[in-house]
Order: sequence, then structure tokens, then C-alpha cells
Amino acid sequence: IFSRAVLFVLIRALRMDIDSDLEDGPAEDLEYRQRLKAAVHYTVGKICEQVSLAGLFHPEAKFSPHFIAMLSEATFRQCENLTADLESFAKHAKRSTVNSEDVKLSARRNESLRLHIESLSDQRVRSHESEKAARKEKKQQKKANSEEK
Repeated sequence: IFSRAVLFVLIRALRMDIDSDLEDGPAEDLEYRQRLKAAVHYTVGKICEQVSLAGLFHPEAKFSPHFIAMLSEATFRQCENLTADLESFAKHAKRSTVNSEDVKLSARRNESLRLHIESLSDQRVRSHESEKAARKEKKQQKKANSEEK
């Protein structure tokens, strides 16, 4: 469950409105890192709030600010480790870009996470194939309509 939460938080944090086109330099890197940490902290806090409201643990369970801060820090460090692993996998495969196979490889020791990621990947492939087929059909119809005229 924690691995899924880490993946979810990472994705949510990266989708937040954070400018990724910062200039290289220690001050910009520190600012960017702080903004990412803040995004992770916010997301973890929202998840804890939702869990508390839904009563998923104890009906009256509340999460302290200290707990949320510690969970946010652990999540951020886990994300840093995941990022380093993904970059290493891509580099080992002599690629400069991380792809879905690297993500699947990173989840190899967590069966439920691996299955979840493979399911998401399969859904994405099917969606891409159906969109591609729809574009091809539309193109053929357009071509047939233009030939009729």
C-alpha cells in the first residue's frame, strides 16, 4: 500500500503547477527541490485528510502535523530513490530517457504494485491503439470523401 501511495504522491506532485524549466544552478535547484517537497507535503496532507474523513482506519483517527511532515519526508526520499533507480535502469539499457519498462522493473519486488503498474501500462497501450485506429479511420474517410468530389 505504501508503494502505491508513494507512486500516487509522486505523480500528483509532478502534475502540480511547477515550472520545470529552471536554469541550472544551486539556488534554482534548492528552490525547485523545496517546491517539490512542498507539493508532496500538501498532497500527503490531503490524502491523510481524506483517509481521516472516510474513517479508513479508526473512525476517530486524526493525523498530527508532525506525522504528516514525517510521512511527507519519507515519501519524498522514497521518490528520490525511485528516480535514481529509474535513471540507472535507463542508463544500463543505454538510453537517455526513462520509459515504462524502467518503471515496471523498479516494481519487480512488490507483486501488487507490479501488477498495478502493468495494468496501467496495458490500459495505456490499448487506449493509444484505439486512438491510432480512430485517427486512421478518420483519415481514410476524409480521403474517400475527397475522392468522391
